Amino acid sequence: MTAHEKIKIYCDGGSRGNPGPAASGVVFLSMNDEVLASFHEYLGVTTNNQAEYRAVVLALRKMKEMGYQAADFYLDSELVVRQLTGRYKVKNPDLRPIYEHIIAETTAMDVSFTHVLRALNKLADEQVNICLDNLDKNAQK
Repeated sequence: MTAHEKIKIYCDGGSRGNPGPAASGVVFLSMNDEVLASFHEYLGVTTNNQAEYRAVVLALRKMKEMGYQAADFYLDSELVVRQLTGRYKVKNPDLRPIYEHIIAETTAMDVSFTHVLRALNKLADEQVNICLDNLDKNAQK
């Protein structure tokens, strides 16, 4: 697998409470569904929608670090997909800067954004929960 090939990226974000402690999870797969890498990141206290958007930001940062320029993104947030594909406007002032950052980052890339059912996004959801579960365990110590 070389960085010049297209990959699949599954993204998810979630918060425990809305807003609440939040994390983003990302999984890179080959076009043959082989897991290439997985990532998660604690976001602090934020909303579910912000966590979903920040998962895309995490994925873009990791793409850049690994040298990838082409990816099909899959998210279970219909709102985020519809906003990133231009079907919906971004009216929320907290989401707007994140949206604009993503659009700026992807202009020179070959990317697509597709909505998938939550059941098809389990790997990325698992990364979110690993991050938040570790946070919960550390808080109990």
